[in-house]
Amino acid sequence: MVTIVFFFCLSCFFYTLFFLNPPFKSTQKALDTLIRFNQANQSNTIKKNPTIKPPVEKTQLNHIVFGIGSSCATWKHRKEYVKLWWKPNKMRGFVWLDKPMIMSQNQSMSPSNYNNVTSSLPQIKISSDTSRFKYTNKKGDRSGIRISRALSETVRADSENVRWYVMGDDDTFFVPENLVRVLRKYDHNQYYYIGSVSETHWQNHEFSYNMAYGGGGFAISYPLAKAIEKMQDKCIQKYTHLYGSDDRIQACMAELGVPLTKEVGFHQFDLQGSAMGLLSAHPVAPLISLHHLDKIQPIFPNVSRVKALRRLNKPIELDSAGLMQQSICYDRPKGWTISVSWGYSVQINRGILAARDIEKPIKTFNDWYGTGDENSYTFNTRPYRKNACQRPFFYLLSNVHVTTNHTTTSVYVYDGAPGRKCKWHMADPSGVRRVEVYKKPDPNLWDKSPRRNCCRILPTNKNDTLLVDVGECNDGETI
Repeated sequence: MVTIVFFFCLSCFFYTLFFLNPPFKSTQKALDTLIRFNQANQSNTIKKNPTIKPPVEKTQLNHIVFGIGSSCATWKHRKEYVKLWWKPNKMRGFVWLDKPMIMSQNQSMSPSNYNNVTSSLPQIKISSDTSRFKYTNKKGDRSGIRISRALSETVRADSENVRWYVMGDDDTFFVPENLVRVLRKYDHNQYYYIGSVSETHWQNHEFSYNMAYGGGGFAISYPLAKAIEKMQDKCIQKYTHLYGSDDRIQACMAELGVPLTKEVGFHQFDLQGSAMGLLSAHPVAPLISLHHLDKIQPIFPNVSRVKALRRLNKPIELDSAGLMQQSICYDRPKGWTISVSWGYSVQINRGILAARDIEKPIKTFNDWYGTGDENSYTFNTRPYRKNACQRPFFYLLSNVHVTTNHTTTSVYVYDGAPGRKCKWHMADPSGVRRVEVYKKPDPNLWDKSPRRNCCRILPTNKNDTLLVDVGECNDGETI
């Protein structure tokens, strides 16, 4: 306050001097003195009490280091999954194997040589020996110790300009753009342990509802990862009875007092059968990961698992934020309920059905133990009806492209599943063979409060085609 008063008085003095001494030299000298004093005062004020901070760069992909748990036996074929989402020269990370890759009957290849011929993949690293750690779980495998320590080993391998460490398995499919969107919400300078639980209730009951399942992937902020790295080996020695790697990580988090921050876009996929019902009614959250790709059926039928996942690459490229986001609308003249899972599927249901029912996944799957009990899951489901009139018609993504007005056009074709004849006296969707969905990408979708997009039925003269517009809901718009 004294500085401000002094500066004000001095300014008045110089301005008075200006009016009393009109010659140019005196005026210029006075003004120069005033400017120098002003600059010096501002500089000292900023140094003593800075109020303007340089803008913090948003979290980018290069701020994330991935640690992928694998083995020599599984990496041979599962590396094809990683190739689908890994971006060479843009992403950082390591694949942790139990031993060097065997190239022939009597010859192995060192990690450095293997990395030279597989530049489209993360660097290969060999995990350190874990034989000194006890493992007493009779149902599990001691590889859980090795995989859990991949976190600490990843921290030691790369810690320069890192904000997040993201751990996953070799059969985890990440959507990196959405991962970045989610991590931007959190302060990477604080302790954060971010992931999700299993879809099967009894898995969480057996292991923990407070544990991030590693196959679905989880993210750990840099300072928390450094804290884990310092104490993990000592922590592991206390928990020799635990089953795998995920529970060992969570046990150490509990020692540090850090809870799980849940993001439902991480998918462990502790399921059997087809995930179509779940992916057609995704939660209102960005899709971050899919797991157990060798266990569930291909997400698109009649192709290999790798080819099925590759079909997602184009919608990810054009509108990753909108991938598998559900929109619900009615074709009232026909009495149909339409559900769009953008970039994946469209459902046509006979009847005007409530939104709270349509947003529940159809149970095209069983839980991890193979049971069909509707109480087995950690989310609500609706049954796959035996009555042909109550079964939806599924249309699956065929292709997607961008038009000249920056609108995406995605095409979905009938999956061809045979159905029984329905005797209801209403419009029959079986004549619709193709659905076209028009949508403008919104990369800032998840910077707003969560809300489903709205969809609207468009007019068409084609009897075999349904046209749908998907976009941000207008004020007061409902289905």
